Amino acid sequence: MYIPPFNTTSYSSTTQSPNPSWTYGQRVDATPAGKDWLTGESAGWKVYSTTEMDKAAINLNKLLNSGVLPRPMSLVSTISEDGVENLAPFSWFNTVTNYPPVISFAINHNATGSLKDTTANLKNGRGFAVNIISEAFVENANSTGVDAPPEFDERALSGLTKEKCVQIRASRVKESAFSMECELYKSIDIMHPVTGDHNSTLILAHVKYFHVCKDMPTSRGAVDLTKFKPVARVGDISYARAGDTYRIPVPSWAQEEAKIQEALKTLASP
Repeated sequence: MYIPPFNTTSYSSTTQSPNPSWTYGQRVDATPAGKDWLTGESAGWKVYSTTEMDKAAINLNKLLNSGVLPRPMSLVSTISEDGVENLAPFSWFNTVTNYPPVISFAINHNATGSLKDTTANLKNGRGFAVNIISEAFVENANSTGVDAPPEFDERALSGLTKEKCVQIRASRVKESAFSMECELYKSIDIMHPVTGDHNSTLILAHVKYFHVCKDMPTSRGAVDLTKFKPVARVGDISYARAGDTYRIPVPSWAQEEAKIQEALKTLASP
């Protein structure tokens, strides 16, 4: 199968939303795109029981990873008790709250059932850095996912650069335009509710310092997506770039109440 080269010139622009004339109560089939989307309903739904998937050894991981997306990607930098640094990519990752600033990522155990290096290192109290991955070094970051032995520093093969943090002993990734220096807030062992197996650990991380490249923030203080070029995971071994964006404001009841009430009256009328 032919796969064309990566298009380095193509990137996101801001467009209108898919249905900018949408009004309260308007059904999905009110637009041609909506009608086309709903044609899939004629095929019906396949319902998967996760219990049966476990028994039948159906690839639950493949289904979950290809259905919950896009997932942001991060590189987590840790350091062992012996001073060996570890660098590993994670896509089971996201923000939790901004006050206090807490982020989360989940770590599945090795195929042998043992803890990954990252899990063990996170619990030693030496802190860790969570580095967002951008297009320019996605291959570098991907290489750190190799199942190397605990004494191996994945950064050596990645071509990525160590940079000191303010407080923690682990290094952040210098090439990352947005890194978070963290302390462990809480570690939660995820147990299977039926078998009791412990196959994953959820990490809640308290962000102590942000390291943001000075050319990234906009005049409004947000990170500029067109410069940042973060990557995401979208199932199996596939990555994705951020495409075109569109802005949809969250409705304000104080401003929209009259329109909402009018729409509800219209919908209730025969």
